Amino acid sequence: MIVDERIAAYIFSLEREMPEKLNAIEKQALADYVPIIKKPTQSLLRFMLRSLKPDSILEVGAAVGFSSILMSEYMPENCHITTIEKMPERIVKARENMVYAGKEERITLLEGDAADILKQLSDEGKSFDFMFMDAAKGQYINFLPDIMKMLPVGGTLISDNVLQDGDIVQSRYGVTRRNRTIHSRMREYLYELTHMKEFDTIVLPIGDGVTLSTRI
Repeated sequence: MIVDERIAAYIFSLEREMPEKLNAIEKQALADYVPIIKKPTQSLLRFMLRSLKPDSILEVGAAVGFSSILMSEYMPENCHITTIEKMPERIVKARENMVYAGKEERITLLEGDAADILKQLSDEGKSFDFMFMDAAKGQYINFLPDIMKMLPVGGTLISDNVLQDGDIVQSRYGVTRRNRTIHSRMREYLYELTHMKEFDTIVLPIGDGVTLSTRI
């Protein structure tokens, strides 16, 4: 019970620190059953942004704009966020939320399939020293080559939802048939991150699992 009370107090402190408009966006997203980042992941992003002070941020998977607006609250003044979303109804809501939060000048929302946009950005020679991956989980491994082209030495890649509610530690046959492709691809992604000589990666058991990778 003591542990539960401490956790509740900690989460309450996060809610108090978060700006009122961001709290409102979060509550509406949850009411609409839109998946957004969990409290521990919010805390991690805030900590990493305050510590690293990046110049540019790339987010893959904007949803309704909650996480990019959250990051904009804690990034340096000269930093800019580029985020990607392909679902039309979420794009509309994300733009509304960015205007509501007064962040439309600090966040660029690119519309379309992430695979196509990432290739375009990498072909243009774009570089981002902080990246947050929170899109279709089965596509993480396919995004990685273009991500690598745009992440400089010393840059950080954070990938969310990598443990898949604990399914990732199960055998392929221990998960439902419809989830097996995602399960296999996420396992491949985790293997790549933790074995690539270009990365120093740790897996954090917070939220639904997060990887923290630094380009070395």
